[in-house]
Amino acid sequence: MARVRVLVVDDSLTVRRRIVEVLQSDPELEVVGEAEDGRRCIELCQQLRPDVITLDMVMPVMSGLAATEYIMAYFPTPIVIVSASMNRGDVFRTYEALAAGAIEVVEKPRDDGTDDDWESRLIFTVKVAARVKVITHPRLRLGSVHAAARLAGARSDAAIEAIAIGASTGGPGAVVEILRGLPASLSVPILLVVHIDQAFGKSFAEWLDGQSSLRVRLATDGERLPARDVVMAPPDQHLVLRDGRLHLTRDAARHSCRPSVDTLFESVAAQLGRRVAACLLTGMGRDGAEGLLAVRRAGGATIAQDEATSIVFGMPREAIALGAALHVLPLERIAPMLATLAEARSRP
Repeated sequence: MARVRVLVVDDSLTVRRRIVEVLQSDPELEVVGEAEDGRRCIELCQQLRPDVITLDMVMPVMSGLAATEYIMAYFPTPIVIVSASMNRGDVFRTYEALAAGAIEVVEKPRDDGTDDDWESRLIFTVKVAARVKVITHPRLRLGSVHAAARLAGARSDAAIEAIAIGASTGGPGAVVEILRGLPASLSVPILLVVHIDQAFGKSFAEWLDGQSSLRVRLATDGERLPARDVVMAPPDQHLVLRDGRLHLTRDAARHSCRPSVDTLFESVAAQLGRRVAACLLTGMGRDGAEGLLAVRRAGGATIAQDEATSIVFGMPREAIALGAALHVLPLERIAPMLATLAEARSRP
């Protein structure tokens, strides 16, 4: 079996050598090139056509973000971001790279010896990325809200009181597309779970808040279900709706995920029934599939992202196989569908 060919990009020779050493220790991986900046990364990507690129964000000559945008626009290649900077601006650029098509982010190894599983996480993430059929960016252009909603077959009488969204690998970009496609006057709250490395998840809501006209913030334990806003589960905590309030728990992970999309979806199904719409986006694994089925059985509206626009079709595929998705839609038609469902609530 052919080995996965990897291009390693980092301006630090020490870090590059560490990454190369770790990847070369796995017989299924082969490092075919190294680069010290984004421009050289692009040159080697064109020459070598690697299966995966591991990419730092903060580099001289051309940043990791600029390299990601160029590569995904002209010769799409799976990119795994490997970054150590917790500087607010650098972390935001990491989110921008994910939105531009990078597959996943892995924190660089720490010097204090507290990340014993880092090597296995890096190898696993690179192997997963190699299986992803990336798509060309720039991103999809959303059409008219009402026209696309009609194409999706939205039911104008299906009034809802909340929207629940779950996503994993490829999720940041998909979530941004949806939020940008929703009106600023959206009259229902959105409850959001996104699987993202804990080190990078702390400021993700803050970055997301600046990407659309909708306010985005982290959930607070015990708060009432808001009338609007996008409320996101904090890293390493489940988000649950119970008795009209949002609760954060550290119950056991589900499908190795905390927060879990299943946990959120099942709680809104039990609390709101047919008055909720749930949407499962791109992601690896099966988290969210059973929860989406619970929403459909409760009478709620359920949407799964289609294969063509998913970075990884795993989670939506599992939901579709269970019969959980009432609608299977391309990414550009999800926001119009949700907007139409929310608008029905305000009609007399």
